[in-house]
Amino acid sequence: MAKKGRVFSGARPTGRQHLGNYLGAIQNYVALQDDYDCVYCIVDVHALTTVETTQDLRKNTFEMALDWLAAGIRPEESILFIQSHVPEVMELHTYLSMVTALGKLTDLPTFKEKVAQQPENVNYGLLGYPVLMTADIVLYKTDVVPVGVDQAPHVEFAREIVRSFNYRYNTKVLIEPQVKHTEILKVLGIDGKAKMSKSLNNHIELAATPQETSARVMEMVTDPARMKRTDPGNPEVCNVFSMHKIFSPAEEVNMIDAECRRAGIGCVDCKKRFAANLNQHLEPFRAKRAELASQPDHVADVLNNGAERARVIAQETIKEVREAMQLP
Repeated sequence: MAKKGRVFSGARPTGRQHLGNYLGAIQNYVALQDDYDCVYCIVDVHALTTVETTQDLRKNTFEMALDWLAAGIRPEESILFIQSHVPEVMELHTYLSMVTALGKLTDLPTFKEKVAQQPENVNYGLLGYPVLMTADIVLYKTDVVPVGVDQAPHVEFAREIVRSFNYRYNTKVLIEPQVKHTEILKVLGIDGKAKMSKSLNNHIELAATPQETSARVMEMVTDPARMKRTDPGNPEVCNVFSMHKIFSPAEEVNMIDAECRRAGIGCVDCKKRFAANLNQHLEPFRAKRAELASQPDHVADVLNNGAERARVIAQETIKEVREAMQLP
C-alpha cells in the first residue's frame, strides 16, 4: 500500500519512558508506521538546552531507544536515529537562523516558560530551540508532523520560518510541514493532579518490574471524596478508573463503574485489579525490551543504520539549500 507521506517526530532523551510517554506519544508513533514513512529522532542536542551535565545523556538515549523499539517501532521500515549523528541539522539550523526574527523568538510563550523555570541557564540554544526544531523537521522533507492541539503553534512557527527562507531566496526547496492533530492523552500521575512526570516522581515506568508497578499503582490517589470503604465512589473523577478504561477489559470496566458507585468494590481492590491488567498489558513489551537490552551492539547498529539512512535525505536537502542560497 502506498504511504501517505513522510512523518517526522522527535523527543528529548529523558531515559526510561513512563505511561504518560507511552499513551501520549509512543503508541501513536507505532500506529503511524502503517500509513506513513516515519522518521523518529532522539533529539540529544535539544537536551543540551536544559541540562547542566551530560553525565547520563548516553545512558538516557539508550534507554529511550530500548523503549521505543520494544513498543513497536520497526527500524526495518522506519528511520530511528540520534539527532547529533546527522550533523547536517546543525548546518541547516544556522541557515534558518538568518531568516528568523529575534523578536519572534523572545516572544514565544515556550521560551518565556523556560526562562522562568531555569533563570540561571538562559542560553542561546534555549532561544534558538524552535529554529533547530524547524531544521529537524524540514531537513527530512517532512510532509506531516503529528502533534496535539496545544503543540500546533510550534509547527506553525516552523512553517513561518520555511516561508521566510523560501521568500528570501526565491525558492520552494523547503516544504511547509502540515499538522496532523493526534489525540494526545493527558495522563495524570499517581497523585491524580499533575501530569505524569519523572521530575515530579509521580510516574510509572514501562520497564519497571511487575512488583514495582504494583507498588506504584497502590500509591495512586483515587476518588478524593471517598473517605472510607463503605462510601459510594465517583468513577468519573478517579484517576485509577481512567486507567482502567484504557488497560482493562470492557466488561471489567463496566463492573467497576457499577460496583464503585454502590460501594460494592473498594479502592484497594480497584487498584489491585488495575495493576494486574497493566502488568499483563506490559508483559510482551518487557520481554522484548529485556531481549534488546541484552544486545546493546544490535541497538547501536539500529541507530547507526538509521542515521546513515537519514543522512542520505539530509545531504540532498542541504545540497538544494546551498544551491538556493547561491553559496559558493
